[in-house]
Order: sequence, then C-alpha cells, then structure tokens
Amino acid sequence: MSKSSRLSLFWAPRILTIAFALFVSAFALDVIGEGYTGWELLLALLIHLIPTAILAVVLTLAWRWEWVGAVLFAGLGTVYLLLNPRHINWIFTISGPLFLIAALFLINWLKRAELHPGAQSR
Repeated sequence: MSKSSRLSLFWAPRILTIAFALFVSAFALDVIGEGYTGWELLLALLIHLIPTAILAVVLTLAWRWEWVGAVLFAGLGTVYLLLNPRHINWIFTISGPLFLIAALFLINWLKRAELHPGAQSR
C-alpha cells in the first residue's frame, strides 16, 4: 500500500466524522428563530448540540481504538434507523454516513499493521 493510500485511509473516517458533526450541528441553529431569549436560547442550543457532543466523544475513542469506532458508529446508525423507520430519506442522510464511517474505521482496524507500521497491536 502506498504512503498516500495509507494516509487517505487513516484520515478519511476522521475527517468525515468532523464534517458530519458540523453538518449535524447546523440543525441546532433552528432554535435561533424560535423566539427564545437569553438563557432559554443557550439551553435550547446546548440541547440541540447533544448529538454533536456524542459524535465528538465517539470520535475521540475511535481515534485511538478503531474497532471501538466501528462498533459505536454502526451502533449510532442502527439506533437512528430504528428510531425513525418511516423517514427513509433521513435514514439515508443520517444513518448512511454513520455506517460509512463505521466501515472505514473497521478497515482502519483490520489494516492497522499497515497504517501504523511502528505500533504494536491494539
């Protein structure tokens, strides 16, 4: 595997997770037009940013242990799929990227000897 392939494979799930977290964060902005003021607005914004915080925690774990990322991102995709069975386009929009990220972290874990040549098995 070439160096550029290794770098791409290593960084792809991490960058996609950050981009997906920014995408999900954009939905929190809908509280601004709801007429909240001061602390109510801050609380509503924080509540709407809980999914982003979850993604940040999972990414932090996945950065070190790719298999954990594969399991947790697949789990998040499955939970969203089960909680919203009638919204097929939202399932593809939210669960789809989560399953893709899970697959990329799984590949990272399976190819960890090539991606981290000096590291011992984790």
